[in-house]
Amino acid sequence: MERHTDCSYCMCGTDNTLVDAFGIPMLDLPASKLILFKEQSHKGRVIVASKQHVDDISCMSEEDAAAFMADVRHVAAALHKAFNPDKINFGAYGDTMHHLHVHIVPKYKDDPFEFGDVFAMNPGRITLEPAQYDEITQAIIDNL
Repeated sequence: MERHTDCSYCMCGTDNTLVDAFGIPMLDLPASKLILFKEQSHKGRVIVASKQHVDDISCMSEEDAAAFMADVRHVAAALHKAFNPDKINFGAYGDTMHHLHVHIVPKYKDDPFEFGDVFAMNPGRITLEPAQYDEITQAIIDNL
């Protein structure tokens, strides 16, 4: 698959310099890469990024799109098991990052900041210590 050296998702796992600005690479899934979002206002927030450098899901074959969405569904199920959120939001944006990726955002009713509203892209409220990121990562992996 073609890699774009200026794309954080294409380079993830090879050169993490770009992804390090916002995420921590976790593991490869069949059709995607799983990245823990560093800003953890929503405990367990992750990004599922396609292994293909495509602008959006309509640029994929039916088979590849189904495989990508199966990864998204699998990760969402793991987040439900690991953190028991009240709801999970999904965001597939890409106005400036032209590489298919989905933000999977656990939402909790006890969060007066955003519950019942669209999640903020990067609210800048909660960053963690390395051991705390490791704990969240392990909880997700244990439930995949």
